[in-house]
Amino acid sequence: MRVVSLLASGTEIVCALGAGDSLLGRSHECDNPEWVRRLPACSTPAFDVNVSSAEIDAEVRRRIRTGEPLYHINTDLIRSLNPDLIITQAHCEVCAVTPSDVQRSNCVVVSEVLALVAGSVAGIYDDIRNVARSLRRECAGEALIEEMASRICAVKEAVRGTRPPTVVILEWTDPIFAVGNWGPELVEAANGKLLIGEKGKHSAAIDWQQVRDADPEYLIVAPCGFDLARSRNELPHLQSLPGWFGLRAVKEGHVTFADGNKYFNRSGITIVDTVEMIAKILHGYRSADAQDPGIAC
Repeated sequence: MRVVSLLASGTEIVCALGAGDSLLGRSHECDNPEWVRRLPACSTPAFDVNVSSAEIDAEVRRRIRTGEPLYHINTDLIRSLNPDLIITQAHCEVCAVTPSDVQRSNCVVVSEVLALVAGSVAGIYDDIRNVARSLRRECAGEALIEEMASRICAVKEAVRGTRPPTVVILEWTDPIFAVGNWGPELVEAANGKLLIGEKGKHSAAIDWQQVRDADPEYLIVAPCGFDLARSRNELPHLQSLPGWFGLRAVKEGHVTFADGNKYFNRSGITIVDTVEMIAKILHGYRSADAQDPGIAC
């Protein structure tokens, strides 16, 4: 099986299923496990993503409105790799390459294009099953799901007797987006009380006043697509917002910046690490398996 994964979570899943040697190419965002960075990148952003959060949001909205692409796909490279399978996603038209992007690029020379569609934890497990089925590794898929569910269950048991603190998770800062999709389930598993955000629904822009009114005990800042360093760069903007320094989480030192790209916005195997991180933030939970903290206060 020859695989090109244009989705970071898809790449992680392929590797976790023991099929990493089938990967020939990746997306520009694929970074886990570390060795996949050596594979040729088959996609790039269609615009400068090193500008401010507000400028990124404005450009994304403009491109969606005009029908311009958000990503460029290296058609010639993919054709030269001659994959049997291309992994992409159909859950969000913004966050990663979609089947439509692949179709527009005219690089579909494969027998299968698999689009992952997870919007919930159960959906992530279904995506793992679908990747495993395409790779003919169904047993490995079920074993991986069992391992993930077991680790999440261990966190639940460890923090079950504690009081659930209130928390808000921001997926974008300008404009403000609160967590959605599988995020609320991860907070629930870590025994937190999420004040803004709904299970299984896309994150949407909200007014900053909603965060002020919620006044959570804990605030986690994990912008979509941003690593930890980039997330921490959002602090000056947040500090400029009215009432920032009056928030309970700010006054009590309970603001945490996180690697949103790898943990909070990625619909793959790292959701287990995310549950452990949230439990650590809210309850001081410690996991013997945790290696990359992905968070900073």
